[in-house]
Amino acid sequence: MENKKDQLVNVIKCAVERVAAERNVALPEDFSVLLERPKRAGQGDWATSTAMKLSKVFSVSPMELAGEIVKNVELGDLVASVDVAKPGFMNFTLTNNWIVDALVNVLSHGENYGRNNYGNGRRVQVEFVSANPTGPIHLGHGRGAAVGDIMSSILAFSGWEVEREYYINDAGLQMENLGRSTQSRYFAILGKENQAPFPEDGYPGDYIDDIAREIIQEHGDSFIARPLDETLDFFRDATCERVLKMIHADLLDFGVNFNVWFSEKSLYADDLVQRTIERLKSRDYAYDKDGAVWFKATAFGDDKDRVMIRNNGVPTYFTSDTAYLLNKYERKFDFLIYVWGADHHGYVPRIRSVNKALGASDESLEFMLIQFVSLLRNGVPVSMSKRAGTFVTLRDVMDEVGRDATRFSFVNRKCDSHLDFDLEVAKQTSSDNPVYYIQYAYARICSILREAESRGITIPDVSDVDLSVISEPCEVRLVKEISRFPEEVLKAAQNLEPHRIAFYLTGLAEAFHSFYNTLKVLGERDDVMKARLLLSLSSRITIASALNLLGVTAPEKM
Repeated sequence: MENKKDQLVNVIKCAVERVAAERNVALPEDFSVLLERPKRAGQGDWATSTAMKLSKVFSVSPMELAGEIVKNVELGDLVASVDVAKPGFMNFTLTNNWIVDALVNVLSHGENYGRNNYGNGRRVQVEFVSANPTGPIHLGHGRGAAVGDIMSSILAFSGWEVEREYYINDAGLQMENLGRSTQSRYFAILGKENQAPFPEDGYPGDYIDDIAREIIQEHGDSFIARPLDETLDFFRDATCERVLKMIHADLLDFGVNFNVWFSEKSLYADDLVQRTIERLKSRDYAYDKDGAVWFKATAFGDDKDRVMIRNNGVPTYFTSDTAYLLNKYERKFDFLIYVWGADHHGYVPRIRSVNKALGASDESLEFMLIQFVSLLRNGVPVSMSKRAGTFVTLRDVMDEVGRDATRFSFVNRKCDSHLDFDLEVAKQTSSDNPVYYIQYAYARICSILREAESRGITIPDVSDVDLSVISEPCEVRLVKEISRFPEEVLKAAQNLEPHRIAFYLTGLAEAFHSFYNTLKVLGERDDVMKARLLLSLSSRITIASALNLLGVTAPEKM
């Protein structure tokens, strides 16, 4: 249907040009026709606000201009009808000739249907999750993991060379507190609790006890007689290593596999922090004052300059993030995407300021902010295991409702919208559970195709089928939904909106279920049966591709 869209754009442009010639009006040099899908049924296949945008140029009302443009639109093989709606929209209904092209497009591309070359081979880094390695992945991080991973898949499907990266915050005070937490539990389990009090800002989860027991199994009580500060580095590194293994395992089971795990400590080992400061100083965006190094944040509208290196020589977290940004550019990425929790929104302007200070363009990076998740059971707030100490883990939820339902639920709302995750809804085997509803549509299609095979009916080649017999309203609606897939993929990639694919799949599944419940496929007249088999196959291809982008399985039986 994409080529029909382009044809319609040309039809409208020609109509506008005729009206301009009749009125002796010069069209703007940047004049273009933008089409969008109507928001409600009954408003045609495509709509345009062209008349509203050009009304001032023509010095007439949008409704009057739309009426004149419509009179100059040629009806025929492409356009069946066109209507004008307030305040000046033009709604176009196409002839059913596009159905053949739409289905041929799906069947000829197969699993590549919907791909585009928006990225054109450019390199994009998507950095997501990046939770401090101080405990298991919690529910909020899980939503960020789903959003980041799905966004990466959509970008790869759209012609980008994608690198998924996890930034390990393995430097700083929180890691010292992590080490002291395990150290304290180690002493407590060995009956020496008074020798190593638990730190005030420590990590109280059961996983800390488990790690302490592992260390006892490997090293016995060999650390008891040694000074606490002397063994702190060991406890810190040993705990960090084990927590990272836990995080890595949880994410793999969640279907997330990072290309790079980047250590914050490496920024200092490679002297990148000092090089970053020198670069900022050379551009007059960093300076020394009162024994400290400052970033000139006020040059970018901040209310005060920001410390990079304290007067005791200790760098701030901001310094690490600045060096990390430079490191990304040194790795030759064309575009950077940060997937952060919504609580980091105040930090976005600061990173954008550093980006400008380093000489990069505003368009070279973007932020996706993930809102919080509330866990419910039948609409009632619920807490689960206390293994993590203070929060619900991703593993808890995956163990109860499964990976598919968890991933889909996380992306079934815009990422900047708060999410209520109801465990009981996610487990339902009914249309109330959107992921089940979609997977059931796929399984139904597979059932049709299996039954056809059992009856000795082979799937025909598209060149041997008269697809013009597809004309029933529910058939046409299904083809329309299938034909929207390439548009939704492209919009999702351009606007960083992975929820579009989940929303789209729900509509596609609804259209297929309506088709399935209204019409027969097998047992119909031969030409109709063949056309509906190919319509079913096109539905299966599209649903499978969209589910694959979401990292959700497409079961052949349910």
